[in-house]
Amino acid sequence: MFKYFKNKWGLKSNFQLIIILIVFAITGSGSLYISAPVMDFFSECIDFENNLTYWIVRFFVVTLIYQFVLLVVAFIFGQFNWFWNFEKRILKKLGFFK
Repeated sequence: MFKYFKNKWGLKSNFQLIIILIVFAITGSGSLYISAPVMDFFSECIDFENNLTYWIVRFFVVTLIYQFVLLVVAFIFGQFNWFWNFEKRILKKLGFFK
């Protein structure tokens, strides 16, 4: 499995793969942690009539925060360039970059 991800992502070592997986893990947890106060703020400003509206807004808030936290955590772990290229590939697929 390590070999598959190393080839797919163009990584040089198992250590780099471990660092990248750690960055993904910290980013996922961190974005959920950071989104809680943001959603508390939105709950004060917006009256969510039902849970569906709340969870749709939460999904978009977490997704937006995730993108920023990913780059910050990647910078801390010295993998900013790899993650910036990863982000650009994702954004190209979504049609934001050409």
